[in-house]
Amino acid sequence: MITANGLTRRFGDITAVDDLHLDVEKGEVFGFLGPNGAGKTTTIRMLAALIAPTSGEAEVAGFQVGKDNRAIRQNVGVLTETPGLYKRLSALDNLLFFARLYGVTSPRKQAERYLRLFELWDRRDDLAGTFSKGMRQKLAIARAMLHEPQILFLDEPTASLDPEAAKVVRDLIETLSTEERTIFLCTHNLDEADRLCDRVALFKTKLIAGGKPQELKERMYGRKTVIHLADPAAGIEQALDLPFIKRIERMDNALVISLTDPEKENPLLVKRLVELGAGVQYVNELRVSLEDLYLDMMEGNHATN
Repeated sequence: MITANGLTRRFGDITAVDDLHLDVEKGEVFGFLGPNGAGKTTTIRMLAALIAPTSGEAEVAGFQVGKDNRAIRQNVGVLTETPGLYKRLSALDNLLFFARLYGVTSPRKQAERYLRLFELWDRRDDLAGTFSKGMRQKLAIARAMLHEPQILFLDEPTASLDPEAAKVVRDLIETLSTEERTIFLCTHNLDEADRLCDRVALFKTKLIAGGKPQELKERMYGRKTVIHLADPAAGIEQALDLPFIKRIERMDNALVISLTDPEKENPLLVKRLVELGAGVQYVNELRVSLEDLYLDMMEGNHATN
């Protein structure tokens, strides 16, 4: 649905996006993660045919960037980090204006649908300039979806939203993904990305790493089992001579053990500990967050194996 090959954008002597290669599938929620100034918004603008790349090529919804820009704009919806709304128009008139630009068949019906979805219908006649930042964000998301685009580019869609409104947006993203709509999501909310995204790309001018969140974490850190013991005997780690153990770390009364296949190896591990006289209290897997991975990768600026 979205492909990029060597996509590059320079502003004078500054390279904002450097040799980007991407392949985003239809119906996928794809997380594009990176710090401020990494080039995420520039990437969105190139893919949405709003600015031209300096070099490289990209294809969006079957259309080529630079050649089929009008068709691309008709098939994508874009929410920028600072959404542009007409502050002197009402919420309803904002949506009606953009619906007509997109050639929506029933503009008022479509506008009402999204105003109700984001609980803005009661404020439909109020000027957009009187809205709070969170309300303007919801109105901007509604505007991006009016023409039911195949691809949605969302740049920080839950920024400034209260928890309830943010949940509405997250639920909407999940619903849209089941409709085979492709969502390209830029967010600083890494927990949100971990829950919503099928795959993620870590990006800082250049692509650092990409893949499914869980697979990335396993490639970076491996899989670790934490076994909590009641009064573990000194040196019990050395007595665990099972061949599949890759590494053992001691943390107070717990052992953190690196394994290849915990589902298969955990029962053998627990059995051996019991044979050694250890009192096993409980066993769990050490969970690494996407935030941990992100911070480590950005600090080291290196790719996973």
